[in-house]
Amino acid sequence: MKIGFIGFGKVARNLVRLINSENITFLTSAQNRSENTIKNMEESDVEILDTFKEVATLSDILISANSPNQALDVAVKYGKYSKGIYMDLNNISPKETLEINKHVNNFVDGAIIGKIDSANPILYLSGKNLESLDFLNDFLEIRKISENPGDASKLKLLRSMYTKSLSAVLIESSEVAKNLNLEEEFFDILSLTEGEDFKKSA
Repeated sequence: MKIGFIGFGKVARNLVRLINSENITFLTSAQNRSENTIKNMEESDVEILDTFKEVATLSDILISANSPNQALDVAVKYGKYSKGIYMDLNNISPKETLEINKHVNNFVDGAIIGKIDSANPILYLSGKNLESLDFLNDFLEIRKISENPGDASKLKLLRSMYTKSLSAVLIESSEVAKNLNLEEEFFDILSLTEGEDFKKSA
């Protein structure tokens, strides 16, 4: 099996590290890439091709992991050459995900929950033909949401709204506690319900 990457940043590097199999060849290209990115490619177990068009054509799974503002352009430019699964792992809106779905076949919307460089990131997926990605469970935790592209991105957006709201409330509450000279006690009492490591992480 061949897995290709359009873009080779943190996400791609760590997926190559996590998906460790002799039966999988990773492809990418140095086309218009920076010296630092090319160095990362050379230090990873990937085959470097001349163009991203070649990567798209030869890959059984083509993963777009570059930057959110390039996600749609990349899909339009290279998605048409993909004969297998086209997976977008950029942090994009559900609306843009649906737009990408118009330009590629076998589109899978992916959302990484947690830090990609952690030992056990969770990958939420939505789209058609998800059963062809079951093998990924051997390397990282996969959660299949639905056959509807955009659902994974919607869940990530909802999670982001929730966590940002909690962060805002925590900051405001800690400021009040500080003004009342009760900051230490405030975090101690929160640790009773949130866990002993809460104070350190906050």
